[in-house]
This record gives sequence, C-alpha cells and structure tokens, in this order.
Amino acid sequence: MAEEDRFTLYLTDFGLSRQEALVYRELLSGGKQSGYEIAKAAGISRSNAYTCLAALVEKGAAYLVEESAKRYIPVSTEEFCGNRLRRMAREKEWLAANLPCESGDEDGYITVEGEANIRDRMLNLLERTEERVYMSGSSLCLEEVRPQLEKLVSGKKKVVLVTDSTFELSGAVVYITDPKEKQIGLITDSKYVLSGEYGQGSMNTCLYSGQRNFVTVFKNALANEIELIKIRKGEQAKDE
Repeated sequence: MAEEDRFTLYLTDFGLSRQEALVYRELLSGGKQSGYEIAKAAGISRSNAYTCLAALVEKGAAYLVEESAKRYIPVSTEEFCGNRLRRMAREKEWLAANLPCESGDEDGYITVEGEANIRDRMLNLLERTEERVYMSGSSLCLEEVRPQLEKLVSGKKKVVLVTDSTFELSGAVVYITDPKEKQIGLITDSKYVLSGEYGQGSMNTCLYSGQRNFVTVFKNALANEIELIKIRKGEQAKDE
C-alpha cells in the first residue's frame, strides 16, 4: 500500500473522511493556509475545501486563526490522535456500563470476511486466551501476531504452532510442515475456532465458531496433522 493511501486509511479510522484526510495532509505539509490555498494545493473546489476545514476544526484536527483573512493551522498528528483515543476510551467505558449485557452466545457458525476483520478476530481470540492456543498458518501470518504470541508464552500459556518455515519463539512448540499458502487455523482453550483463508491476495473468508462439534473436529484434524509431522520427522531422521 502506498504511503499516501495508508495515511488516508489510518486517518479515516480516527473519524476523518477521505477528503478531510487529504486536506489535513496538505495542512501538515504547508502549515498555516487559507481555504483558497488549500483548495489549490489539494485540487478540490473552494466550497469543498472550506467544508473540510470546518470539519477538521470541529473534530480537533485544525485551528482557525482569525487574521485579515481566515487561515487554518493543523493540530499535530500525535495530539489529534491522542485526543481521539482518550475520548474513545471514555466513551468505551460509558458504553460498557450502560448498554445491555451481551448474550455471549457464540455457539453458531459465523462467517468473517475481510482481511482487517479476520485480523481483529485473531487478535481478540489470542488476547482472551486463558490456557492454551494452537495456531496453524504461514510464518508471515504468525509474524503478524507475534506480540500476542509472545505475551501468551510469557504468561505461561501453552502455545503450539504449525507453520511452513522456521519461526523462532522461545517457549512455544513449533512444528514445520508443507507450505500453508493462505490457509489459517486457530483454536483457543478448546472452545473457539477460526479457520479459512487470510492474507493479501486471498479470498479473506474465515469460519468462526464455538460450536462444540466443530471445535472437536478441528482439534482432531490439527492433532492428526501434528502426529503426521512427527512421523515424517522420524522418517527423515532415520534416512540421515
């Protein structure tokens, strides 16, 4: 992903529209500017520029400076994002205290689509792991969640990984097998399973469930794969 596209994408996560992100970027690059100057630099109409600037002021990403002509200056990215995160943390606490309790029913079969949504589900499962996790996927996939895996290991949780190339993680049990391509599988505490395709260029569709029969089938399949890896490893050792 190009740096400019990443900049825009991340700012939309902090509440800006794509055009507001573009105007904010121009403010950061050029400093104090009028609506006319921003419109020219960003290649948008003056009316759109002033609309975006007003939105940036309202959202805390810019300040209005009253001079002979109205000009705008950017709030630093660190300050703007920090303010948004603090506000969202407070709002999260309020929602947790005031919204109806969640049912917690995860016994059905749920389709999770999209790379970001699958990544979030993986991270949430790993962060909620209480005792053990078994994960199967490419080494690139495992690298994406390395911090969470390291945290589990340091917390004395059992971590078993099945991957397609060397993956060093002290305290974890790692099995090397055939190329995993885009296939991933994750089971936590023998309760929840996430399985399917994940990664750039894949369908990015996974099935998530806490349904006992599905968990048992997946658990047995993974155990069989590990046993096969052990057998192959033993055969290779004999040949050597």
